[in-house]
Amino acid sequence: MYMMKLHSKMKTRDRGRTEPGNPFRAVATAIVIMFVVSGILLLVLAAILYQLEPGESVIKIGVIGIYVITGFLGGFLLGKMIRQQKFLWGLAAGAIYFVILFIVSAVVKGGCSMEPTRVITTLILCGASGMAGGMIS
Repeated sequence: MYMMKLHSKMKTRDRGRTEPGNPFRAVATAIVIMFVVSGILLLVLAAILYQLEPGESVIKIGVIGIYVITGFLGGFLLGKMIRQQKFLWGLAAGAIYFVILFIVSAVVKGGCSMEPTRVITTLILCGASGMAGGMIS
């Protein structure tokens, strides 16, 4: 009798681990974490740029690196939280991150002044790194 109760408790506990999480909450959590990490990395990049005063190409590489790192992290986290079709959820995390960045940038600048090729390249970078993070998770 005791073993049956113990087995029943273990099944109840395990059920919570195997069921996928709430997608809306998971996406919101992953996006918030992505922006916090992005802000921290941008502060670190700004401090490095202040100390070293490198050229414009180094700044562009740093920003691209931040896109990739945060996209990968968001895809990884979302894949861990959702646990189904991880690569698609990772792609979604990267795409949502890009869309929010694009909208905020357009509002701050008073319109989109970026070249279409840069916009598409940034979208691909964010989406692909998010997808890679989802696949690894």
